[in-house]
Amino acid sequence: MSDLPDYDLDDLQIITTPQEIKAAFHDLRETICDLLLERAATVGELAEAVDRPKSTVAYHVGVLVDAGLLKVVRTRRVRAIEERFYGRTARIFYVGQIQPEQLRDIPNLLKHAAAESGPAHAADRLRAIQRHARIPRERAAEFWDRVFDLTREFSAIPRDGDTVYGFVAGLYPTSGRPSLPDIDDPPADHPPADHPQAGRPQAGGS
Repeated sequence: MSDLPDYDLDDLQIITTPQEIKAAFHDLRETICDLLLERAATVGELAEAVDRPKSTVAYHVGVLVDAGLLKVVRTRRVRAIEERFYGRTARIFYVGQIQPEQLRDIPNLLKHAAAESGPAHAADRLRAIQRHARIPRERAAEFWDRVFDLTREFSAIPRDGDTVYGFVAGLYPTSGRPSLPDIDDPPADHPPADHPQAGRPQAGGS
């Protein structure tokens, strides 16, 4: 696990309440949370990074603190003012079991990623892959656990580069895509695979 950020935090926090969901899924607040994976920061530093007024950033930091997603990790006395450094309560916020009506507060992250990745696609700098497989639901859950482990690894990479990369993963059921039928008995005009005639060329011209 990376030494970053420069404060103690849990590895994983399950979020389920309406307050947590609404606080977490907001463009500016998501950006603030991402920045705090690098290191703890003051409201002033965050405001400078996102190019927004300190009052605006202070409000959103307060929303995240009230929801239990951010916390004050240390303070520093500057002249007569005590500066507060904020950090995340966990490296990863993971949505647990929620009520159906809460889904409206959770955006489709794949749609957001599609829009964000547009310039990279145009510049031929997009790495992406898409596959479809007809698999049991339990195998899909197992596979997603492995993807989630990769997400943890990505989140722990030291922030010492000069470019911010986005990583998105999705797993979803589809409808209307074709699939081959299950294999039962071979057709009557084809011998089984272990039949002596199986695999031999047929007589006759082409």
